[in-house]
Amino acid sequence: MKDRTIDDRTAHDRTTHDRSTHDRPTHDRPTHDRPTHDRSAHDRPEPGPSARDRVDHVTEVFVRHRSLLFTVAYELLGSAADAEDALQETWLRWIAVDPARVRDPRAYLVRIATRQALGHLRALGRRKEAYVGPWLPEPLLTTPDVAEDVELAESVSMAMLLVLETLAPTERAVFVLREVFGLGYEEIAGTVGKNPAAVRQIAHRARAHVAARRPRGAASAEENRRTVEAFRRAVETGDLQDLLAVLAPGVVLLTDGGGVVRAALAPVTGAERVARVLGRLAGAMSLRPARINGDPALTVHRADAPDTVDTVLALRVENGLVTGLYAVRNPDKLSRLHRETPLSRRADRDPLERAVPAAAGRRAPGPT
Repeated sequence: MKDRTIDDRTAHDRTTHDRSTHDRPTHDRPTHDRPTHDRSAHDRPEPGPSARDRVDHVTEVFVRHRSLLFTVAYELLGSAADAEDALQETWLRWIAVDPARVRDPRAYLVRIATRQALGHLRALGRRKEAYVGPWLPEPLLTTPDVAEDVELAESVSMAMLLVLETLAPTERAVFVLREVFGLGYEEIAGTVGKNPAAVRQIAHRARAHVAARRPRGAASAEENRRTVEAFRRAVETGDLQDLLAVLAPGVVLLTDGGGVVRAALAPVTGAERVARVLGRLAGAMSLRPARINGDPALTVHRADAPDTVDTVLALRVENGLVTGLYAVRNPDKLSRLHRETPLSRRADRDPLERAVPAAAGRRAPGPT
């Protein structure tokens, strides 16, 4: 009995000691009981950028390049609606990329946009096969600065876009990226899935093809403006002789109604035939100056709907005479004429530094 009491007391003392040790402040505990996770401030990892910061950054980069990317897609497609779709797909791929792995945002975004546009170009080709009447590019109301960039203005003109329509998709992409945007052969090769030597050959063929079909004796901006104004006065007054004086003998009129509105289903050729068609506009229509795809042009308005654009009339001027008339009447192609569309060959701001530093030793995977 005595031994049991001693044992009980011993157990009680041990428990009391353990409890007092546990309740002792941390700085009084034995060293081996102290937590081991405490580190000095310089050992702690720096916090990374928040998800919102990343989204803000990639959005800012995309917005800065948006006009450039739209111009690339539009020159490949000739359709603003399809170019917008290609840009939306480009954005969805860009937002999924780690920007720290992109060494050159401009090159990377142009590559994505080009690939998306090529996909749309092949689908657009199938739609054109079923199109009613001549197919013309979608006209754009452009800002004055487009005309100041002579190479850009020529490349987006209605006449040049129709020449580009005669190229195969890959040829068109190579020509536009090389001749208009000045990309190197290696960069283009990675975009179109060819080796640089093949791209050089494609570029050579495309240049020769375009040179044989592009406008010859292209007018200066001032001569172009004067010719368009003389054409406008002749049509509005119904003066046949004045109209014949400004039309080249072999002038061609193409009218795009898309099967939605009335339009000629075949080209109208010859000055006298074209003049007779245009003579019907006198009194029934008014013509207003506009800058379409970088060139002086006209918008046509019916007398009973003066605020609505019925037709966009773009002119091809060579040696002071109108050699081509492109009348776009399809309402689906006139939906953007209530505002100017910015076109550019460069980013809105083109900083010398990279948009984000590249991670050492890493490259972003190629866009799909």
